[in-house]
Amino acid sequence: MASENAAADDAVNGFTRPEMYTENLAGTVDAYDRHVFLCYKSHVSWPSRIEASDSDPLPKRVAAAFKARKNDITVKTKITVCEAREEAGFSDGDVLIFPEMIKYRGLEESNVDSFFEDVLINGKPWSAGVPEVLSGSHVYVCAHASRDVRCGVCGPVLINKLNEEIELRGLKDQISVTACSHIGGHKYAGNVIIYSPGADGKITGHWYGYVTPDDVSELLDKDIAKGEVIHRLLRGQMGPSVAEVKGADDQKVANGEDTASKENVGGCCQGVNGVSCCRSASVEKNNEIEETPEAHKKQGRKICSNWPVLQQRDILAAVGVVGAVAVVAVAYKLYRRAG
Repeated sequence: MASENAAADDAVNGFTRPEMYTENLAGTVDAYDRHVFLCYKSHVSWPSRIEASDSDPLPKRVAAAFKARKNDITVKTKITVCEAREEAGFSDGDVLIFPEMIKYRGLEESNVDSFFEDVLINGKPWSAGVPEVLSGSHVYVCAHASRDVRCGVCGPVLINKLNEEIELRGLKDQISVTACSHIGGHKYAGNVIIYSPGADGKITGHWYGYVTPDDVSELLDKDIAKGEVIHRLLRGQMGPSVAEVKGADDQKVANGEDTASKENVGGCCQGVNGVSCCRSASVEKNNEIEETPEAHKKQGRKICSNWPVLQQRDILAAVGVVGAVAVVAVAYKLYRRAG
């Protein structure tokens, strides 16, 4: 009976619902440059409008402060509630900030204003907290069931599948998976956001829609492990929009620049498996002049060839001088004998 209900839910609101794959995903995320997550309770306890709930004063206070100070925040910022998971080191009142990859503990109603003033407006460390560095990759899955049943059906299934595949790969200490509240676009459920080091070492934020359990391995093995974007599922990203990035690349091609050949030799693609393909420009340059016996032989030949080359007239003059000296010497010997 339970399996029949699950199948019915999936057909109506889950991964086999009729609206799946009916819309173009690209460009369905507003441009932004920073994402702040407030860790708070469990996703199963969140009301539909957690940012306006009197029963949840901390998220409500944060939402009010964000609305009041939004014009003072120069960095385009999104704020989302995520699940507090003690086993993963995330407690109620913890604040996670991307792409800075830092965590602050102990946000309360009484110090929300100072957090906004110090961190989000002035870009300084919070006077009431100590920043902790986040590491690894962080995956957020919308599972806000009370807001929209589609994410309520798809979200938990994706979270379970992600954790299962992560454990199989032995990456539990390197990839965190957390339920988050409404992020917009419930019709694109499953909705997944991945914050992870990209091919150049910078933190990327990729938003994916229409994600199913069958896509989980690809997200782990391509996006997180290699920094490769899954374009067919991509809704948008932190930083320049997908359209802006494509437009910039198109302009470079129009200007005659070969974007494919311009490689960042100093870049780094640190995968979650600890396999690094970091390359240092200075190391690669040194490799070009590596000192080997063969190299020394070649260099020796080059040194010899750099000596001045004697011209033919110089050689003839030298021969003439030597010949004259020889004639004088012979004549002198004959003179001595005659004497």
